[in-house]
Amino acid sequence: MSAADPMLEAERVLRICSACMYCDGLCPVFPAIDGKHSFSLSDVSYLSNLCHNCQGCWHDCQYAPPHPFAVNLPATFAELRQHSYADHLWPPALGRVFRASSVAVPATVVLALLITFGLVLGTDSPATLLTAHAGAGAFYRVLPWPAMAGLAGATFGWAVIAVTSATLRYWHTIAPQVTIREIVPALPVALSDIITVRHLGGGGPGCHDHDERTSQRRRILHHLTAGGFVLSGLSTIVASAYHHLLGVMAPYPVASLPVMLGLGGGVTMTIGAVGLLGLEAWADPAPSDRGETRLNVAFLILLALVGASGLAVLGFRSTPAMGLLLTTHLGLVFGLFAALPFSKALHAPFRAAALLRAAIDSRRSTLARTPEASGDTP
Repeated sequence: MSAADPMLEAERVLRICSACMYCDGLCPVFPAIDGKHSFSLSDVSYLSNLCHNCQGCWHDCQYAPPHPFAVNLPATFAELRQHSYADHLWPPALGRVFRASSVAVPATVVLALLITFGLVLGTDSPATLLTAHAGAGAFYRVLPWPAMAGLAGATFGWAVIAVTSATLRYWHTIAPQVTIREIVPALPVALSDIITVRHLGGGGPGCHDHDERTSQRRRILHHLTAGGFVLSGLSTIVASAYHHLLGVMAPYPVASLPVMLGLGGGVTMTIGAVGLLGLEAWADPAPSDRGETRLNVAFLILLALVGASGLAVLGFRSTPAMGLLLTTHLGLVFGLFAALPFSKALHAPFRAAALLRAAIDSRRSTLARTPEASGDTP
């Protein structure tokens, strides 16, 4: 791959792929390039995020290295995805932070941990961290509720605003002429693709995690990680309802809904993240990009630490270790929220936007071929 200009390299390999189309059917990228002979920056930004990195095209391609054409679409798209994330973050300084995310993400987490420990130690003695706390409100005797809710609200609110802004800017880049009337009927297809992650199936048999053999491991582990994240979020929402609507303060009994959701979320997210880390370590480096690999690893380690620390709080909440474990877990959560806009987490909304455009384009193509489907015929 040309290190000088990734955009020129992308246009070169996409022209070869468009002429060949041997990989048609592997994923939605190839129907999207069928018949195209030139590719704009918005096209490349769209296609790179539509790619799920199953690497099926790398193993099927007759023009991959050592062929002189040296087509390496997965690595090309991996580099361009990172450009698309950084280019659409606002303000521009946030894009520069993203480009240094391998340092910025751990630095943000460390800063969040220091702030959290500083607040705990600033409101009580160091003994608080190594004292057993029991009964309603025990967590808030370690870190008072206003400080806990304030840090959570500030970091999560920041993440929502920054990620939403970047996603809207990206959508405007890849689909400037799309109307609401086109979006609504395409949503069910796009949502199905987003939720099932079916394109991690490489056209059916699965991803190439290491060599030409395929498996569904990546797809399953992705579901575990994302599902665990959602369950953990639901646990927090339900716990907030218990606190504010029912007047019942944490910690809650093990059999309660917030704890069961958190337990399920922590276990599945940790297993999924650790499993995906294993696949990253095992992956063939040839069709990969080192920058994206670093992004993946940093984000997966953070997710695994958040999940494991939450489980540790649950397992040792009746012991003197509870204060230390709770403070560590909260610091990691606040760090995760603060780092979301310049982490690999951006791949989720950007890929969702790309899948929505693909569903719209597919519907447009179907209506163009069958005018009667649009109701234009008498």
